[in-house]
Amino acid sequence: MGIYKAKVKEVLGKEFPDDARKQLWGGIAAVFKSWNGRRAVSYRRIEGIPDDWGTATNIQAMVFGNMGASSATGVAFSRNPATGENAFYGEWLVNAQGEDVVAGLRTPNPLNEATKSEQNKHLPSLETSMPRVYRELDGYRRRLERHYRDMQDIEFTIQEGRLWMLQCRVGKRTGTAALRMAMDMRAEKMISDKEAVLRLQPAQLDELLHPVVDPADEKQAQAAGRLIAKGLPAGPGGASGQVVFTAAAAVEWARQKKTVILVREETNPEDVEGMRAATGILTARGGMTSHAALVARGWGKCCIVGAGDIHVEPAAGRMTVRGKVYKEGDVLTLNGTRGYVYEGRLEMRDATENPLFKGFMKFVDKYRRLGVRTNADTPEDARLARSFGAEGIGLFRTEHMFYGKGSDRPLFLLRKMILAKNEAERRKALDELFPFVKAAIKGTLEAMEGYPVTIRLLDPPLHEFVPKSDEKRAELARELGVSVEDVRRRGEELHESNPMMGHRGVRLGISYPEISEMQFRAILEAAAELCAGGKKCLPEIMIPVTSHVNELTHQKAICRRVEAEVRAKYGLKRIAYLYGTMIEVPRAALTADEMAREAEFFSFGTNDLTQMTFGFSRDDIGGFMKGYLEKKILADDPFQTLDIRGIDKLVRIAVEGGRRTRPDLKIGICGEHGGDPESVELCHKAGLNYVSCSPFRVPIARLAAAQVAIEEKMGAAGPKGD
Repeated sequence: MGIYKAKVKEVLGKEFPDDARKQLWGGIAAVFKSWNGRRAVSYRRIEGIPDDWGTATNIQAMVFGNMGASSATGVAFSRNPATGENAFYGEWLVNAQGEDVVAGLRTPNPLNEATKSEQNKHLPSLETSMPRVYRELDGYRRRLERHYRDMQDIEFTIQEGRLWMLQCRVGKRTGTAALRMAMDMRAEKMISDKEAVLRLQPAQLDELLHPVVDPADEKQAQAAGRLIAKGLPAGPGGASGQVVFTAAAAVEWARQKKTVILVREETNPEDVEGMRAATGILTARGGMTSHAALVARGWGKCCIVGAGDIHVEPAAGRMTVRGKVYKEGDVLTLNGTRGYVYEGRLEMRDATENPLFKGFMKFVDKYRRLGVRTNADTPEDARLARSFGAEGIGLFRTEHMFYGKGSDRPLFLLRKMILAKNEAERRKALDELFPFVKAAIKGTLEAMEGYPVTIRLLDPPLHEFVPKSDEKRAELARELGVSVEDVRRRGEELHESNPMMGHRGVRLGISYPEISEMQFRAILEAAAELCAGGKKCLPEIMIPVTSHVNELTHQKAICRRVEAEVRAKYGLKRIAYLYGTMIEVPRAALTADEMAREAEFFSFGTNDLTQMTFGFSRDDIGGFMKGYLEKKILADDPFQTLDIRGIDKLVRIAVEGGRRTRPDLKIGICGEHGGDPESVELCHKAGLNYVSCSPFRVPIARLAAAQVAIEEKMGAAGPKGD
């Protein structure tokens, strides 16, 4: 006791009080002060708990589990929190206090015989050591679960043979356990179908769709000091592999059947093949909507971006983290759900093969109003998204056919078009490119089996497609029969101070109408050929980066002319398609009533809409966004969750204005926010028809849409308005 009192004086600078009232008030004050402790603040940020909620303290008599062999303490769960099995599960220690169980200082005993594991099978259970107490505890477990109608986390103490219940609360659980508990409790008639849908957090579905880092192994790795860096959790799940620092190395190592982590300062479109080959992606720079983040989420690939402690030196084949060097071939593990980077290999856990998943998602779809589409650029991605329940494609990016597998020829022809000196040369290159574009669109329309596919015309600035390396420039110059200097000069001519607000999207189509014409023809001929073959399809042609209705009028005239030519070629009276626009410029949202005169649908590109409204570069926010969140300048990263004060207001203005002009206007969202549960809620309340997100986030969006619909109805009808 003297040692403890001396420590109190050393740390606090005053004697430990002997007055019981002062001790009591000191304890109460400590609880309240803990609300602003570093760990509490971090936990609130992770769990999304508001800072202004505050905390509470209970005052109660103390009981002691450390009074000999007839005393004990323990923590129990009314069902298994890892698997969801309906079995009493927990741990206990004889002659101990509660902190001894959770601190990991002693190996705890299993609660009962049924839940023993390889690690604790030799230890006595409470069931056999104190059978009377165990039966009493088991009875309380059943009563508490029936009362609260959910799995309970229970803390208890046994003082000289007498059981004391300390507290209970709704227990934390894995995604797999949450799904099983929800479905089991519904089958047991403990909860309704609606309550079962509300029981799973949308983020928990990530655990069912991706391999995840084993929590026990991760805990051990942290204790061993193997956590080397933190970044933004851009792609869910976990991945382990050997590090490589170039896309070419990733492709080559993957070809040798090696599992690799691609580490880059930041990625660009030329890295796509390496990104596809890698099992995980790690970048030192970038935000949640950076190139690496967007591509990785679309593929359901583990990814961490903006890990600022990492310094990458590709030419030297190494990276440095706070003075320690990691070379090509060293093994790292990424926890993309948390944004943590570990040295060495950690164990993974796969929870995808769960037979309850499809049954649960049927309940989900019964209640949601909001449609859910996917962002997909290939037939493979489209089929994957359909398997996850996507009801169409909300964003097909035509430019993605110029990246990755099979892109060499179409990319060469696109570059040939970009380097053309006049319209005649440009049209010749576009004619050669046409069959590739048409085949890519036709394959995806066919894979969606009649579901709508929103096809965005070429969006990026052309300079992105001009090769940057001397080797690639020389290769292109040889193939085109021009000088390397011609290629370099054309790249410089296309260079812009701010390309995201420059010569891109609809502006390309107005400057070079033949580019739009080729794309319109590819879409409409693909649809005509599928219809002639007896297959259903519904393309939706989307014009990007519009800010004025006259841009839509100009492009629509080209589209209608091409449509007439295609109908005549195939002998069709009509081709079913919609003509619409992407709302990603604030002016387009503010003048939506005018835009709807030409557009049959709107799709909000919330990545660019957020960027242009805030004036934040989405690729460079890593340098300041962390500070904005820590200092509470912003409550959330606006590129992850829709900004309710600004962006949501623009969305509502556009919805109201657009439908005032065209009451049947179809409206959706295709930015990355489409897979964020809080943003899905805003889209539901704003009256959108659908959200669109990457394939692996489709189930998450479906669940979020169902939950907001249920909560809205319950709020209107009261708790019993089922």
